[in-house]
Amino acid sequence: MINTKVNIAGVELKNPVVTASGTFGSGEEYSEFVDLSKLGGVVTKGVANVPWEGNETPRIAETASGMLNAIGLQNPGMEVFCNRDLPFLEAYDTKVIVNVCGRTTKDYCEVVERLSDEKVDLLEINISCPNVKEGGIAFGVDPKAVLEITKEVKRVAKQPVIMKLSPNVTDIAEMAKAAVAGGADALSLINTLTGMKIDIQKQTFALANKTGGLSGPAVKPIAVRMVYQVAQAVSVPIIGMGGIETASDALEFMMAGATAVSVGTANFYHPTATLDVITGIESYLKKYKIDDITDLIGCVK
Repeated sequence: MINTKVNIAGVELKNPVVTASGTFGSGEEYSEFVDLSKLGGVVTKGVANVPWEGNETPRIAETASGMLNAIGLQNPGMEVFCNRDLPFLEAYDTKVIVNVCGRTTKDYCEVVERLSDEKVDLLEINISCPNVKEGGIAFGVDPKAVLEITKEVKRVAKQPVIMKLSPNVTDIAEMAKAAVAGGADALSLINTLTGMKIDIQKQTFALANKTGGLSGPAVKPIAVRMVYQVAQAVSVPIIGMGGIETASDALEFMMAGATAVSVGTANFYHPTATLDVITGIESYLKKYKIDDITDLIGCVK
């Protein structure tokens, strides 16, 4: 019997495959394509304390082997999420991981406190949000800010806390260490890389926001490298993401040190990508006669 279960901060996932925040809604729009109960977990779209309108359009642009997005974390706020989305997810046998966003530390803590008594298994804190108190610089690019926001969130959180790291930094391992020092139970990486596209016919920016987050296969080699670096620097579980389309991609991340993996951009053009990754991992384990998937975590040194 092959074991595909993995453990993230005391929460057991039936397999290591989860969805990436912002690419799967809160599961409902994909539920006609994907049996959510077959997933290790569903990571919701970012949830804020109040509704966010997001950025002006156009907000998405295709690139070679990827896409740019500047959605701006549009969401209806925590009350709508708790009353509408969480009851839908309760019907499925999967772990619920809520992505939390905010513009101030207080914003994050309000959402975390609101979720404390809800049926939520893990919290993923998106620290790529612009910190309005610090002039719009993302929380996740300053190790002191990472440490402080992690400490504050941990102080009020009832569920284990995953800090989602931004790759737009000089030293990703330094950010990982700061998050762990602040009490993070797990880490997820990478979030999108900042990029830009110019429409040469219109002679203007392809995105109204000028810049956006690059995701998709183009970022995978960078993501694998960063997951490996972080796995060498800290001992908490890592959820790896960035351009995962296939089981082979997912296994690269796990061998680099990830305990679980998130499938994101692939969902847009291949709605059943998550299920294909799960079955592909199982086939790999059988082919190579590996009884326990955890034997692969960080096996490449």
